[in-house]
Formats: sequence, structure tokens, C-alpha cells
Amino acid sequence: MKSIGAWLGATLLALTVAAPAEADFQAWLKELRAEAAGKGISDATLDAALNGIKPIPRVIELDRKQPEFTLTFEQYMNRVVPRSRVEKGRKKFAENKALLTEVSKKFGVPPQFLVAFWGIETDFGRVTGGFKVIDALATLAYDGRRSKFFRRELHLALKIIDGGHIKADVMVGSWAGAMGQPQFMPSSFVGYAVDYDKDGRKDIWKTRADVFASAANYLSRYGWRASERWGRRVNVPEGFDPKRADLKVRKTVSGWAAEDVTRANGSPLPNSDLDASVIMPAGAGGPAYLVYNNYRVIMRWNRSHYFAMAVGRLADQIAGQ
Repeated sequence: MKSIGAWLGATLLALTVAAPAEADFQAWLKELRAEAAGKGISDATLDAALNGIKPIPRVIELDRKQPEFTLTFEQYMNRVVPRSRVEKGRKKFAENKALLTEVSKKFGVPPQFLVAFWGIETDFGRVTGGFKVIDALATLAYDGRRSKFFRRELHLALKIIDGGHIKADVMVGSWAGAMGQPQFMPSSFVGYAVDYDKDGRKDIWKTRADVFASAANYLSRYGWRASERWGRRVNVPEGFDPKRADLKVRKTVSGWAAEDVTRANGSPLPNSDLDASVIMPAGAGGPAYLVYNNYRVIMRWNRSHYFAMAVGRLADQIAGQ
């Protein structure tokens, strides 16, 4: 049985989460609508997107919720890159090989990486989120914790609808507004989405040509180098300072070799002037990796070493490396 204190705490949380549903949200929404109209968004789009919307308490709850536990690096990898996902990735690669090869040649991003991002973000398009993006972004923009960021994303989402890329009622995504099969925020959509099939719409929800090309364009624009790998597992010498395992610490591959960093099998690193950093995602005593430019590009997509390692590992396994 819950204590009175626990009951009161839960009640206060529920009231806090429900608070944005009050009348002042409608006043805020009226102001936002006028602002959007001033930016050139049509009345038809504003009616379709904003009429009748209300804050979503679950979105506020998810935004404020602190994780109850943190996965270890090994647990994360086992969950995100299980054998089943590798096998499914290889199957999806084969099914889409012609399109992936074409997109890869155009943008200079190897196809196995496009499949890896696709697989990790949405399980190859299967899980894209169930929240209406406009409603979720309006909730977060009104809530105040990161209102400036989400207000900008909301305006851009309205711009996307106004451009005819998708209708408001089917613009769905994550609770934070990440959309479609590559999970682009509206700002990423506006900056990098591609109408690859030339049908007049940048459809990252259902059109695989647009999904793959948009992801490839994003990575290409951030400097992906098709001729380079993302990184490799290495051994570091005894006494290696784990504080130096940081993207800010850069040396050439030859420079790391001079410090007795070796390949995972103990053989010497290649003689190379490629810029590299040592990363130890599990912390001191855990596995070490030597990572290159493309790893840094992956980190622009998602600033998590776990995520970046998962993309690299899944891509390698899809390609049979």
C-alpha cells in the first residue's frame, strides 16, 4: 500500500503534467499561430495542424523522466545489435541492393551504413513513433524547459506540412518530434531531406528512396569519407591514461602506433597519417577503439558513443567484416 506521502507526490506529478491543458495553452497557441502566419504559413495548413490540438501529458512525462538505470556498453550492444538484427539487416540490404548501391554512388556513403542507421533508428522502418509531431512539439514548446528549441522545430514542422511533403494528421514520430524512418527532427528534414524519386515530396515516412537518400545526404554533408573505415578495435598499452580516450585527443595512426597501441590481434597498426582518436566506451579497463573521421560524422547524427559504436559494428557485420 502506498504511503500518504507517495500518494501526494504522485498526485502532484499528475497535476504538474496535466497543467499545460489549461486555457493558457490556447492563448499561447493563438500567439504561435499568428507568428507562424507571419512567417508565410498558409491558413489551410495552420487550420489542419493546430485546430483542436491539446498538450500531451505523456510527452511532458517522458521529457522529464530520468532513467531508472543505465545500460552497460555490453548490455547496450547486445540489445541494439543482436544477431537477429544483423541477419535482418543483411536481408534488407539484399532486398534493396540496387537502390542502396545507386544512392551510395551518388552521395559517397557505403550502403551498409545506410542500412545500419535505418536498422538502429527504427528497426528498418518498423517502429517510427506513434505521436503526432505537431502536438508533441507544441507540448514541448509550451512546457518551457527547452521551449526555444522546440518552438523552432514546431515552426519548421509547419513549414514541412505547408510544403506539401506530408499531411498534418499523418505526420507522426517520437515523443520529441523525430520523424519517419531515419528519425529526422524537422530541422534535419529541412536541411537534408531529399526528394530522390522526384515526385515533389520528401517522404521520409514511406518512400525508401527518399529515406536512404536523405540519410546519405546528411552524412555526406557532414563530411563522410567513402574510402575510410569508421574505426577498429585496438589494444592500448598497460598504464594508458583513460582520460586520453577522448575525441578531443587526436594523433595520426602512426602516432598512436608509436605509443604501443596495436590492432586487436596484437599486430602493429598500419603506417598512416590518418587522424584518429582512442575511445573506450565502457570506461577504463573496457574495450578500446581507434576511431576516424567517419565516427565523428556518426556522432553528429547522435552524440552517443554507444550509438556510434552500434552503427559501426552493425554496418561491419552487415557487410560481413
